[in-house]
Amino acid sequence: MFVKICGLTTVEDALLAVAMGADALGFVFAPSPRQMPPGQVRQIVDKLPAGVLSVGLFRNHAPSQVIDTIRSTGLNAAQLHGNETADETHEVRAAVPYVLKAFAATDPVLARVDEFAADVILIDNVSPGSGQTFDWSLTDGVGRDRPMMLAGGLHPGNVAEAIARVRPWGVDVSSGVESSPGVKDPRLVKAFIENAKAAPVEPGPVDANQPYDWGDE
Repeated sequence: MFVKICGLTTVEDALLAVAMGADALGFVFAPSPRQMPPGQVRQIVDKLPAGVLSVGLFRNHAPSQVIDTIRSTGLNAAQLHGNETADETHEVRAAVPYVLKAFAATDPVLARVDEFAADVILIDNVSPGSGQTFDWSLTDGVGRDRPMMLAGGLHPGNVAEAIARVRPWGVDVSSGVESSPGVKDPRLVKAFIENAKAAPVEPGPVDANQPYDWGDE
């Protein structure tokens, strides 16, 4: 199970998450209590070990701004978490090694995910960052031709159940492992990663631990 810890704000929390087994780290550039300036993100990214997917989260930013920020910070992936169109997603993907495109679980556009050039489809609550779960049955009709990541209200106590119900390729957590916005609780991070990776799940149509070898970039 691929695990992404999002909303990181310090190098200590980032390195701790990696040491505990996180596969990806997320840094927020959209308005949020966890929003980070590019310069500070660069300082954290420079200290990360090779092989960790470092992701910048954007919401309705212009593709050129997304691309410039990814390049200036040294991140190797972009997560588009707004109302970006298929064309905008294609534009980002043409310049960024790896792209995650987020959709609300109730978004009718999910029926047309193949039009987006995303490497991973992320399914979230209608209010991202709210810390609230949603009806996981809403993911039943989502195509599985590409890896799907589940987010929205996950925490150590429900991640195994979520994995068993949804059978995602990966899970994404932010507020569910925090002591306060942007401050990760080491015990919660450890428990979340352990519970996610121990959860039994049947292999889906996409059988990959890492659909893209970002370490080759």
